Amino acid sequence: MFDPEYPDSRAPELQVALVRRAVDQRDADRERCLSCRRTPLVGERVYLDEQGQLHCELCRALEPDLLLHSQIVHGPEFGHTMRLTDHRAA
Repeated sequence: MFDPEYPDSRAPELQVALVRRAVDQRDADRERCLSCRRTPLVGERVYLDEQGQLHCELCRALEPDLLLHSQIVHGPEFGHTMRLTDHRAA
C-alpha cells in the first residue's frame, strides 16, 4: 500500500538488521531456564543447581530432588529505588 506522506514506507534492510541484532543481544543477556529455555518473570522463584544453572518453578516440579538453592527474580529497578519511612513520633 502506497502512502503519499511516506513515499518509501518499507523499512530499509539496515534498519531491520539493526533491530534484529539488538533483540538478539538483549535475549542473550537474559537468564533462561536450562530445561525449557523460558525467561522467568519478575517475582518468580527460580532454583539453582550445583553448577549454578537456573531452573524455573515449572521445571522444578518435574525434578524436585535436583535443585538446591532458590531465589526471587528481581526487576531492573532492584537496588535503584528508595523506600520512604515515617519518622514522626507516635
